[in-house]
Amino acid sequence: MQPSRTSDRPMPDLDHQLPSRGGPPASDREEARVLAVIDGPDTVDYTDADHYVAHTETLRGVVRQRLVTRALIEHLPPAPGRLLDIGGGNGVQALEFARRGYDVTVCEPDPKMLAAARHLLADVPEAVRRRVTLVQGNGQEAAGLVGAGWDATFCHGVIMFVPEPGPLLNVLVELTRPGGIISVVGKNGPALALRAGLQGRWRDTAALLDEPATGSTDPAVALPPGDDPANVATILATAGTRSLAWYGIRTFTDHLGDTPAGADVDTVVDAEWAAGAQDPYRGIARLIHHVHRRNS
Repeated sequence: MQPSRTSDRPMPDLDHQLPSRGGPPASDREEARVLAVIDGPDTVDYTDADHYVAHTETLRGVVRQRLVTRALIEHLPPAPGRLLDIGGGNGVQALEFARRGYDVTVCEPDPKMLAAARHLLADVPEAVRRRVTLVQGNGQEAAGLVGAGWDATFCHGVIMFVPEPGPLLNVLVELTRPGGIISVVGKNGPALALRAGLQGRWRDTAALLDEPATGSTDPAVALPPGDDPANVATILATAGTRSLAWYGIRTFTDHLGDTPAGADVDTVVDAEWAAGAQDPYRGIARLIHHVHRRNS
């Protein structure tokens, strides 16, 4: 499956499925039924640095990292190049691109994540290790920490943790050189009910489908704006980018919890890659990977 087939198809119009995607006013937010309640805490992918490190080694974690890499090598300029990974966690993605000859800076606010990254880097050849720079800091402050003019900026699995994605997405564009690549991975809000349904969590499924449970007076779940792929794509375009492609991540494997990667992982990744690059499968994936280019 050639990913270029995705670039000539527009993002689907998902707004009609998310009437409450902006969430309630801040003053009412404490009382609202929000995604964090429905989709966790027992069902979240990870809750802290240790949990995230463990998650990267599960089948779901491996599928995500390998699909993101596979998409990006289709769009990045050839190595060497300067890549910035905002919220890069324990450096798994950064290390993959360092192995491919890129210089990668990870800007990560969590000191425990950075400690995990140092531990990961300690076991790789020095020629690869010296291509990775670790910087502690918040993504919205990255300009003052690492400067601008990057060949590509990554922000993978971060926008679901911020109340409003706009400021962070604008920073990504500002940090990227004209003609450079912006890569963003976020939740696919309109399809979040799929995991709950496949796991048999029917009340959560109904809430995520905007249907209160039978006999319940609770409102349906309000999805954060960062979980609306159409909203994310619009913010990036308004900030001065154009979409090159978008991909679905984890169409078939998202409901498998902490299942470890098995001997057939390459076949699983191939199947997920094919699904994530074509309709209708990419539209029901757990995550959406946006690849944009900053306008010249």
